[in-house]
Amino acid sequence: MIDEGYIKFQADWTKTAPLHKVQIEELNHWRQEMYRLHLIGAYENGIGFGNISQRIENSPQFIISGSKTGNFKQLDESHYAVVTNVRIDENQLSCRGATIASSESMSHAVIYEYCDWVKGVIHIHNLALWQNLLYRVPTTAKGVPYGSPEMAYSIIDLLKTTDLQQQRIFVMEGHEEGVFTFGSSLEEAASVILHWLKEVGLGA
Repeated sequence: MIDEGYIKFQADWTKTAPLHKVQIEELNHWRQEMYRLHLIGAYENGIGFGNISQRIENSPQFIISGSKTGNFKQLDESHYAVVTNVRIDENQLSCRGATIASSESMSHAVIYEYCDWVKGVIHIHNLALWQNLLYRVPTTAKGVPYGSPEMAYSIIDLLKTTDLQQQRIFVMEGHEEGVFTFGSSLEEAASVILHWLKEVGLGA
């Protein structure tokens, strides 16, 4: 059974009114494209997978799809949250919005923190792609669970010791099916996914 969708950090969530529609237009466009390709969605048991985020301009904060939103065919303003602060050492995350931030928010946060040029991050699930890319592209440490400080530190290690910032894609060895991409825009992050799908013969 895939361990998916459960928040492992201590969440300080301030419930607020939904975000403004303009704030999530680009996010929703690329989220729907990933949903169409079955890279974000839900398993037969109803547990959702995959998430997407975008940096708030000139800010360390970012907007991310909410926890357990993978099983919605279409998202709206109420399905996104703003991550305002992350404290990896304390395994704590602060967010605000009409929903709580994704269980993968800590992994998104470290990418934004260590790569100030990154504006968009996408986390998808695809078993065939995951199997093809495992150790072919930067890969997180064996056995490290998703959504944990250990995963965050493993991503930081990859950013520091590999060509991850050039490849802009990594595989989560301890999170079967899990693949992350990022870029200077959401379009660029998505283009990395589409490139590798074609590269390994999965089409797009």
